[in-house]
Amino acid sequence: MKKQYYLLGDPVAHSLSPAMHNLSFKLLGMDAEYGLLKTGTEELPETIEWLRETGAAGWNLTMPVKSAVCPLCDELSLAAKIGGAVNTVINDNGYLRGETTDGSGFLAAAAAAGFPVKNENLVLLGTGGAAASILIAAALAEAAKIAVFYHSPASADRAAKLMEKIRPFSKTRLCLYPLGDSAILKKELLACSLLINATSAGMARGNGEEALCPIPDPGFLESRPNVYDVIYNPRTTPLLYMAGEAGCRSENGLSMLLGQGAESFRLWTGKTMPVETVRHAVFES
Repeated sequence: MKKQYYLLGDPVAHSLSPAMHNLSFKLLGMDAEYGLLKTGTEELPETIEWLRETGAAGWNLTMPVKSAVCPLCDELSLAAKIGGAVNTVINDNGYLRGETTDGSGFLAAAAAAGFPVKNENLVLLGTGGAAASILIAAALAEAAKIAVFYHSPASADRAAKLMEKIRPFSKTRLCLYPLGDSAILKKELLACSLLINATSAGMARGNGEEALCPIPDPGFLESRPNVYDVIYNPRTTPLLYMAGEAGCRSENGLSMLLGQGAESFRLWTGKTMPVETVRHAVFES
């Protein structure tokens, strides 16, 4: 009997998840299919019950339902509990386990790039959803220190509350600073081994606006930290260009996107996604 998997959220039509997973099922000879279910928060409980009753093997969730699904799960992973968000559900004969693979996708991408996290000092720019997932995962992976830089008082408050949730489960030193304080930013960058940009600075605008760089100048990278930018469109952001000019090793966010998809695939099937084939066929063709 064909196993069914889905992506829930709104919008979902633009997603490349079906292409990633359906190609992987085909390459591995699996009788399975991944589809899209446009779902908002109001209809989410009814949709989840239908998925449970019809025996769907698992599903991903994107905005705006990643938080709303938490109370509908029977069990949550530690990272999902801390972050209050789930992007992967495994249906084990009606028992629903909620996981978040965004952070583990980052860790997999960092490991593949040769960017150590454990016992290292990290600088994380941003406090949004991607930043929160990375912060949780890196802290649980025993980074020595994570300096988080925020844009606004509201984002600072959000990050501070998340840090308080993390601290009982991690010995990582967590610090919070304003992104506008160039002196502190430069000091932290000179002492870190990995810089992660999880802001939108550098994203392709599509309206003629010049893409932005979250770092003022190459002097901030003179200690040559590894640089990871979660943005993958464009493939080379202004930050990654600057990193290259400064002699830093760097990576864009495509590997994190593939990593989180591969982790969902593993949780559902117990198999390894053929990531390189998927990368070339879905994202580089």
